[in-house]
Amino acid sequence: MPLVRIDVAKDTSTDTVKAISDVVYEAMTRTANVPAHDKFQIISRHASDELVYPAEGYLGVSYTPRIVFIQVTWNTGRSTEVKKAFYQAVASGIHERTGIRKDDVWISLVEVNREDWSFGQGEMQYAPTH
Repeated sequence: MPLVRIDVAKDTSTDTVKAISDVVYEAMTRTANVPAHDKFQIISRHASDELVYPAEGYLGVSYTPRIVFIQVTWNTGRSTEVKKAFYQAVASGIHERTGIRKDDVWISLVEVNREDWSFGQGEMQYAPTH
């Protein structure tokens, strides 16, 4: 039940955006046990002044205007090893399919409880059972 937000530069091609979208979804299903068809994504393109990052780099990582911000909101409980595998799968997959440098793939995970989702109809589909 992840919700993925992908933010890229305005001039990012449709093919590149599709590849990024597919890589993130495939990485979630392969490494993080996300069910098939659970692909909810919001993709936004931004002007150059709307993607802000440290020009001097951060923690030994350098960035370019091709930076891709990926934020995934998903259920809490995945191990550190699963998260590391997810990060690697996304960065490597995006690099392989688009040529975007791994340094330019920035990922943030937001963890929430199962009952923090409604998939429509005003229902809490994953309501706790007592």
